[in-house]
Amino acid sequence: MHLAFVWHFHQPIYRDPDTREYILPWVNYHAVKNYHQMARLAEEADFPGTYNFVPCLLEQVLEYVGGTANDPFQAALEKDPAKLTYADVRLLGKIVPGESNARRLQELAVKALFSAPLTPNRDREGLLQLRKEILADLLPSYRRLRDKGLAELTTTPYYHPLLPLVFDIRAADGESLPTLPFRHPDDGKDQLAKGRAYFQKIFGFEPAGLWPSEGGVSREVARASAAAGFRFALTDENVLWKSRPAPHAPADLFKPYLSESLTLFFRDRELSDLLSFEYQKWPAAAAVEDFVAKLEARRKAADKASLLVIVLDGENPWEYYPGNGVPFLRALYDRVKRLEGFTLTSLDGYLAAEPAREEIDLVPGTWLGNFSKWVGHPAKNAAWDLLAKAREACGPSEEMAVAEGSDWFWWYGEEGKEEFDYLFKAYIRKACRDAGVKEPE
Repeated sequence: MHLAFVWHFHQPIYRDPDTREYILPWVNYHAVKNYHQMARLAEEADFPGTYNFVPCLLEQVLEYVGGTANDPFQAALEKDPAKLTYADVRLLGKIVPGESNARRLQELAVKALFSAPLTPNRDREGLLQLRKEILADLLPSYRRLRDKGLAELTTTPYYHPLLPLVFDIRAADGESLPTLPFRHPDDGKDQLAKGRAYFQKIFGFEPAGLWPSEGGVSREVARASAAAGFRFALTDENVLWKSRPAPHAPADLFKPYLSESLTLFFRDRELSDLLSFEYQKWPAAAAVEDFVAKLEARRKAADKASLLVIVLDGENPWEYYPGNGVPFLRALYDRVKRLEGFTLTSLDGYLAAEPAREEIDLVPGTWLGNFSKWVGHPAKNAAWDLLAKAREACGPSEEMAVAEGSDWFWWYGEEGKEEFDYLFKAYIRKACRDAGVKEPE
């Protein structure tokens, strides 16, 4: 059985469109702590994987690398501890909540940027210098992994739009839809093309693979993705089961399919979600053995040339694991590499030997299966209606493309996410202002 691990790296645009100030620190945080960690562990273990970089994340990472990111959080980390203000303390409290002593808070916030098991014992100044070194080497480290055959690199539409809904909000059939229609397939196609071009500019080659934002697919999206030049895309197994007539056999999951000239891989939901949401509660050794037992069961149920695909967030799960996930990942990589009957592979490499042959009638869906995290809730639908009014009044623009990102809609209806509401509306305001149009209510 062939086995592919796909790690998805994404953060939305956190820059205020007017001040250019970063209002949340998470690009800086994840770049230093988690993207660096994933590259280092792969190299250490000689463990192949697929890494998906969202273009708007790459854009922001490069601002931090170049020192041009206007980030008050980082400024507070670098400030003389004796000169920390109340505003600095409030900002740093987002990284390390619950600490009231300003000097101690700053020390803890600097340390929180790093994966502790991989970080030498240095003082604050030493860690701040290490941060610069990690950032400078971050993207080169993934290029080196690719050169060694340890990394397949894929991408996503530029600002992480949920393409089926941008193409036509009615793709969310079965959900309570917004009042206003939203159908802008050209916007989605532009984000596919722009994301692909930016990825090529940064890494020097055209990506074969696409993780469509949120695993969002439909026949329209598949057709546009193939037309943009992508050879394959990934989504969730629930989409396969909805798209393929019953009865379903377990082995049906372990092969690629075709839709609109695009090859589609479907992730194993149980294994992906165990890594994302469950194994952090287990002792590492027990979690690894449980994972391996499930792999073995799937191999026995599969055909000879089968492929099992695991896709998950490569940044957020690790803070819930002991040691930022380092002990677990080391144990997992070591155990999986020693398994008999499994071959770690890239998706494009697998396709070269085993091209997809079976066509499916692709049903719209996401990594969650349906669209309920992005549409249906009154707050989410109100945001879609605002976007629809603004897009109709202003036409396409860079700011409108940012506002089409999936993250804003994910968080509407949740408490304590005011920054996402602010950014969504700030980009709509700027789009309207630049177009000379009154902002819709």
